[in-house]
Amino acid sequence: MPVITLPPVDPSSARSAAEPAAPLPCQPVPDSPDESWLDELADSLARNGWVDLDGRQQMGAGLLAALQKEVVALDRKDAMKRAGIGRGADHTQDRSVRRDRIAWLQGDSAPQQALFAFFDMIREGLNRRLFLGLKRFECHYATYQPGDFYRRHVDSFRGRASRVVSLVLYLNDDWQAGEGGALRVYNPESECEVLANVLPEIGRMAVFMSEEVPHEVMPATRTRYSLACWFRQDEVPLPL
Repeated sequence: MPVITLPPVDPSSARSAAEPAAPLPCQPVPDSPDESWLDELADSLARNGWVDLDGRQQMGAGLLAALQKEVVALDRKDAMKRAGIGRGADHTQDRSVRRDRIAWLQGDSAPQQALFAFFDMIREGLNRRLFLGLKRFECHYATYQPGDFYRRHVDSFRGRASRVVSLVLYLNDDWQAGEGGALRVYNPESECEVLANVLPEIGRMAVFMSEEVPHEVMPATRTRYSLACWFRQDEVPLPL
């Protein structure tokens, strides 16, 4: 299966464990995730390679609403860039493969800093349970307009020890199954077997091993907002 990846990120846009972001006072940082929630996350990754979780209680309605407000504003201001596939000189914008628009998070707003603190707690929790050696993460908003899609792919080149765990957080109110837009998760051992269709409801998270789990974003009948995060083992982006 071909590997489809996002373009490289400037190191300043990725959050390192050695450089934690101090939360701004106007946006509360979520409490540490429940240990049982982290246990379920880690156990499912170890057993199945992926998991679908409800993150609303862990993150809080206020933070989710603030993140949703940010991505909607970026979309309406046409501030998001068309996403591509491949790396370096091979990076292209192929609309037959993906059609979303993205904006990388820099941690320069209160909601983003609170989110980064939450993701760092997840990073530490996975390291304690699975000994993954995750050192940092990077993330971006994504907007899919009606009819947009992202064909089946995996998130990382196998063996590069870069993106190890992928997390997708959804930011859509009142999503209905008939509106499409699901994340379709495939069985890595069986090309045609669909394991799940995850609806992009606000607070819903899909977490999976970046090198192993094929997935696809299905077209929707309404605008679809999400946030993608990759937990990485490398200190800085690997050379192309």
